[in-house]
Amino acid sequence: MRLVQIYIPKEEKEKVQDLLDDDLIIGSWSSEQDNDFLRFDLLVAKKNSGETLDRLEKRFAHMDNFRIVVLPVEATVPRTNEAEEKEKQAKEQKRQPQVAREELHADITEQSRLTSVYLAMVALSAIVAGVGIIRDYTAAIVGAMVIAPLLGPNVGLSLATTLADWKLARNAAKALLSGIVLVMVISVLWGLLVNVEPDMPGIAPRTQVGLGDITLALASGAAGVLAFTTGASATLVGVMVAVSLLPPLVTSGLLLGSGHPCEACGAAMVFLTNIICINLSGVVTFLIQGMRPLTWWESKKARRYTIIAIVTWIFLLGLLVGVLLLTEGWRT
Repeated sequence: MRLVQIYIPKEEKEKVQDLLDDDLIIGSWSSEQDNDFLRFDLLVAKKNSGETLDRLEKRFAHMDNFRIVVLPVEATVPRTNEAEEKEKQAKEQKRQPQVAREELHADITEQSRLTSVYLAMVALSAIVAGVGIIRDYTAAIVGAMVIAPLLGPNVGLSLATTLADWKLARNAAKALLSGIVLVMVISVLWGLLVNVEPDMPGIAPRTQVGLGDITLALASGAAGVLAFTTGASATLVGVMVAVSLLPPLVTSGLLLGSGHPCEACGAAMVFLTNIICINLSGVVTFLIQGMRPLTWWESKKARRYTIIAIVTWIFLLGLLVGVLLLTEGWRT
């Protein structure tokens, strides 16, 4: 559940009550504030929080000092009727995210920022992944997946495309590119110090793209989006996304530093293919879930950009697969 607090002038009280109905809210309370303002507390199910916020924002966003605050609710006393809630949910049959658009945007924006902590986590994950790849130590590679904060920037790019939010796209792209450069620098330097051969058990499987790699990347992107929109564990899904990105990127840097540019290009192609698949499936998943901007003119623009993005990702994926087939870099 979510507790939605809205601050409005006192004379607008009846308008709030007219906007909301019993199908959306579980309970509501109001209290007077300073400066002739009124605070409404609305208890809503998580699946209804998006529509509730949309109605309030469309009606009151033009007012000065208007503010909505959304808080997660752990429990209420008395308990809500879970059976009734499930029955309502079954009747609605809506393909909408369970998390409100504003809440989702805030979560993904926070995880798409380029910060010193983000860079430190990426650097540590590259070191751990390098150890795991060189020694063919699966546990170390999985540990690097848990460390790497690569889920946020990738999902941020997908959400930015769906909402036509170029500020979020710029921040997510900056964080992702910075992480890629940092991983490559660390891996290349490591490859200069340690002799890495293309036929090593931890290296060879990550220099060629196969159908399984593409399937894994597509599933990872969709799972990453669902983790955010349904409130699932983003850490566990982050492992899926990271396993498609970090190992081939580290492998490419190790091989390049050890003097194997052809094999390094193969690993880099694996990484690029996975980036394309993750973002393609992420955009499609947001689209299927009905994620769109609030206003109709923004929705129209976002729909156009989403279609362009999907076509572009599909074209790039087909182009990469074609190049791999021509260079015999494809494996079954």
